[in-house]
Amino acid sequence: MIRLSGTNHLLGHRLWIKDFPKPTEQIQIPYLIIGGGISGLSAARQFHRKGISDFLLLEMADHLGGNSSNGENKHSKYPLGAHYLPLPNFEDKELLHFLEEEKIILGYNEKGLPVFDELQLTFAPDERLFYKNNWQEGVVPKEGNSAEDDREFIRFFKEMDAFRIAKGADQKYLFDIPIYLSSEDQNARNLDKITMQKWFENNNFKSKPLFNYIDYCCKDDFGLGIEFVSAWAGIHYFAGRKQDSVADKNESVLTWPEGNARLAGHLKKYAEKKTLKNHLVYEVKVENNKVVVKAFDDVKKVSVQIIADKVIMATPQFVNQYLIKDRKAFTKEFHYTPWLLATLTVNDLSDNFSFPLSWDNVIYDAKGLGYVYAQHQTLNQVQEKKVITYYYSFSSPDLKKTRKEIYKKDKEYWKQVVFDDLKIAHPDIEEYTEEMEVFILGHGMISPVPDFIFGQAKENAAKNIENRIYFAHTDLSGISIFEEAFHQGINAVNQILNDATLDS
Repeated sequence: MIRLSGTNHLLGHRLWIKDFPKPTEQIQIPYLIIGGGISGLSAARQFHRKGISDFLLLEMADHLGGNSSNGENKHSKYPLGAHYLPLPNFEDKELLHFLEEEKIILGYNEKGLPVFDELQLTFAPDERLFYKNNWQEGVVPKEGNSAEDDREFIRFFKEMDAFRIAKGADQKYLFDIPIYLSSEDQNARNLDKITMQKWFENNNFKSKPLFNYIDYCCKDDFGLGIEFVSAWAGIHYFAGRKQDSVADKNESVLTWPEGNARLAGHLKKYAEKKTLKNHLVYEVKVENNKVVVKAFDDVKKVSVQIIADKVIMATPQFVNQYLIKDRKAFTKEFHYTPWLLATLTVNDLSDNFSFPLSWDNVIYDAKGLGYVYAQHQTLNQVQEKKVITYYYSFSSPDLKKTRKEIYKKDKEYWKQVVFDDLKIAHPDIEEYTEEMEVFILGHGMISPVPDFIFGQAKENAAKNIENRIYFAHTDLSGISIFEEAFHQGINAVNQILNDATLDS
């Protein structure tokens, strides 16, 4: 059985024509959050921590979580987007505190380092790579390289280690998480003006396996590959995480069968009974020192007007341009890569088991990014059926054109794309697959092309409007990772409360 699903792009496209009925109901609220992804949910948590309960959250979908959502079948939960959280930097106390609240961190050892719940760290073996007709441990190719390939890998990782600890004259790391903590060092920021491929060539790297590995990493975090992504962003992938929250510099990650939907689940309780789902906001404007918001209830098919003192737009800029006047001028500089996810229920993986099935399974030189094994994190390792989720980013120079082409294709077409890619490592995958669900994300994630992260468009989009409308989304950092979304929500609430203190 094949199913094709995705975000409700048809409802979202009604923002273009705005054929909504006039509001028949009015709600008044001090604080309104628009968008129920991680940024919006983090804002709800921060309001709660500040002792504020008089807020409302609106979400277009029928569930919360955004890109940190999941599906479930009778065999397993599985991710529908973000699926892991690397161990946080030791200086990220806000995130460490949240993880401690949710019993992901169980305490701190005698050296003051966090003790993570082992059941929420990836079980071994965590990664493998199909390379030269064999599986091997890790996603960095080790067996089968030339001597020159190996030398280039060693040189590359030495350079990334140097970037990881380097600081600017302001004593800030050149690359940090969240990004706003990074140094203003101009030499480092100049890396945002070239692509990662240009940096690769400028530094006299030539190895094809190294090129492919960096390309995989860029697509993994940014959607776009090495030839399109800013070199600053590409290096940040390796250097932003300090690997200092555990003594052995372990690069393990936190993950769950449902991926980061587990983290969204922890945050949802702060918006409990304060959320209106299936509500598409179609207009936001400031009138008489209030924010007037109009939203369409897709269940009741009626519109509602919400009058708020302050609004947090935890929505991407490609949506905001249709909600708020005069924003299209700079939001056209925001680029979002489409993604395809396919969850397969299989009887067998026809695996030669040169290295056993892992949580993350990458196929060298494939079109997609491989697959995660959802049941890897379950204690019961004897599974009647296996559930895997395959990832594919549509890296291209014309994302708008690519997005249009994606929606013209039917489920049979995408089924074959998935099978053809997986057959490189699993020739019999089609025969063993019982069920497949293909999930399309038209605007999967922000993609930091050159001159974006430190560019004027992003800076303009982040400015609040009349101290009434505030913005919080990963596209305002330039990198779509959990930590950025988490801090965006916190910072928006803090800014609102700081402005209120100054006003008084």
